[in-house]
Amino acid sequence: MSKNLIFSATYDEKDNIKKLVEKINKFSLNSDILIIDDNSPDGTGKILNELKRENSNLKFIIRENKLGLDTAHKYAYDYAIKNGYEKLITMDADLSHDPEEIPKFINLLDKHEFVIGSRYAKGGKCEMPLPRLFLSIIGNKIIKFVLKINCNEFTTSFRGFNLSKLNNFHLKEVKSKGYSFFMESLYRLNKNNYEILEIPIFFKNRTAGKSKIPKIEIFRTLKNLILLHFFSK
Repeated sequence: MSKNLIFSATYDEKDNIKKLVEKINKFSLNSDILIIDDNSPDGTGKILNELKRENSNLKFIIRENKLGLDTAHKYAYDYAIKNGYEKLITMDADLSHDPEEIPKFINLLDKHEFVIGSRYAKGGKCEMPLPRLFLSIIGNKIIKFVLKINCNEFTTSFRGFNLSKLNNFHLKEVKSKGYSFFMESLYRLNKNNYEILEIPIFFKNRTAGKSKIPKIEIFRTLKNLILLHFFSK
């Protein structure tokens, strides 16, 4: 069994999932892949079944209901620990995170506890419509100011965990839902004095399928930011 697990959560990604699995296998040799799908009505699960026949390192779970990103990532983290993986890489399924960058995460995790890929770190690049880009930049600057964490992007899923070094950290402690889950997990890592290494990535705008981010997500995140800052223990 591989010592590395690459994870992504899917919902209606039939036009991206095959390319994702192929690119992960091209650039991340000797890694297993875990996909958790929330019963996508577009047939993503059917494609995963077909891909499994050709990719023995692919493992997938089809959940009966749309249970959300946070529960999928918590499950993947626990799954990686229980099955003896040393490193866990998480990423989006829409190819906005380039699998070609995965080896960089894996190599850095030899010496570091946690690695986060950021389009806003020095050297990072981003393809996004200007209105979304503006809101994202402002939102992340507000989070950085309030939480006082030396990081430039808080809600990205492109992350690497050295599970052997994070042996006392558990994502089940994170209470926030949706994309706020990613912000709070960084907060918990920082609060427990774990190292956060931010590296630049190239964030690409999706070319197939539709974004799943609700328009009100930024307001949910800011609400959860206030709760974290003033009421979290």
